[in-house]
Amino acid sequence: MESRFAKSKLADTARSVRRLFSAKPEATNPTPADPLPVKLSRELVAETYLRGEGIEIGALHNPLKVPPSARVRYVDRLPAAQLREQYPELNAKELVDVDVLDDGESLLTIPDSSYDFVIANHFVEHCQDPIGAVLAMLRVLKPDGILYLAIPDKRCCFDADRPVTPLDHLMRDHLEGPAWSRSQHFEEWVRIVNKVSDENEAQEKIAELSGKDYSIHFHVWTPFEMMELFVAIRKIRPFELDLCLHHDGVEVIFILRNSVRGVG
Repeated sequence: MESRFAKSKLADTARSVRRLFSAKPEATNPTPADPLPVKLSRELVAETYLRGEGIEIGALHNPLKVPPSARVRYVDRLPAAQLREQYPELNAKELVDVDVLDDGESLLTIPDSSYDFVIANHFVEHCQDPIGAVLAMLRVLKPDGILYLAIPDKRCCFDADRPVTPLDHLMRDHLEGPAWSRSQHFEEWVRIVNKVSDENEAQEKIAELSGKDYSIHFHVWTPFEMMELFVAIRKIRPFELDLCLHHDGVEVIFILRNSVRGVG
């Protein structure tokens, strides 16, 4: 159980973030440049915000620990057996049972306004159209429903040497579809993350990963660009940003609250 001091600090942080984010939703450059420097646990955030019925997308071997008041169904694009084929590096890990087979980017099998919360940790960066994915998650939330996101800070993981994905790229992926940029993402992954320098080997690896639809990090951000992305999404569909905090120097946790009434 987290201390009373930690819970108080979380509440103070949430109030500060709401003030900052709601001040000028039309702003071109969001503030602050970095989330507030507090260190709080994923579980405390879940205990504070998650109640009722919800889904978690792409949990694999690391589902979020939720309070007893929250009941979770797990969503993934493949059943567990096929996920093991896709990710042999997880063979030693226990995967969650997949309750709902669906593309987490679109959630087409899930009706509007269906759930009290959606969890998507280290998932948005795997989405070829992150804007469309966040809009889909907001769509399936009930009014005042909670979207719990954790997104890796590219400076703190294997994406450190990759260029940040600019907002205009993300907008084009959303408006035109992501096919135009798909191959360049696989090439960047193979050359920068896998560090394959031999040209023939690189082309073979790109073809292999693309052919099996391997779920790479298609897009990468620092906290500033993450906030910029959410400001852009808020212009398309209203929501409230309840919380933004840098967690363990690795990821940024966002709590988005669905502010749309009557429709998903």
